[in-house]
Amino acid sequence: MADTEKAAEILESPDVEEVDSNYKPPPEKTIEEILAADKEDESLRKYKEALLGDAKSGAVIFDPNDERKVIVKKLALCVPDRPDMELDLSGDLSQLKKQVFTIKEGVSYRIRIDFIVQREIVHGLKYVQKTYRMGVPVDKMTHMVGSYPPKLEIQSYTTPAEDAPSGMMARGSYTVQSLFTDDDKHEHLKWEWSFEIKKDWKE
Repeated sequence: MADTEKAAEILESPDVEEVDSNYKPPPEKTIEEILAADKEDESLRKYKEALLGDAKSGAVIFDPNDERKVIVKKLALCVPDRPDMELDLSGDLSQLKKQVFTIKEGVSYRIRIDFIVQREIVHGLKYVQKTYRMGVPVDKMTHMVGSYPPKLEIQSYTTPAEDAPSGMMARGSYTVQSLFTDDDKHEHLKWEWSFEIKKDWKE
């Protein structure tokens, strides 16, 4: 992941915005508009009510003092047979880079994002992550998270498993720029964090 050819490939690859430039997201609809459509179709009405859950009976507001529709709460680095390594995203984001994750080279890991959706449905959530080493971009990934109705409890998305790079050249410190956005390019949260690839967990 850290070699020169990979870095060059990342630098030459188009940004997410360019990749998505031909995609036209569907127009946003309120919960009331969704429920009002196709009312004569009983099975569709029941399906939509089941999908919307609590939202069908009125506005779902987790935090009345927060106007955001999406409140990103936590990022977790999940490795099999080890406790999750977590970043609290509800506080001072400038302090996150001080909390450096250690990752053993070659291990399989997933990233989990915990978030709250309130007030309205959010369409086409996506998680974008760009990884840098010594200021040079070495990896970029975009995960389509999906559309979510408002709920009073935390909802989560976990990325597919990936293998951490391995070998002496891969070991070292990395910084990550993460973005939680959606089809309409709303930036629900943008943050930076750090990890270090080591030969072993205890090194």
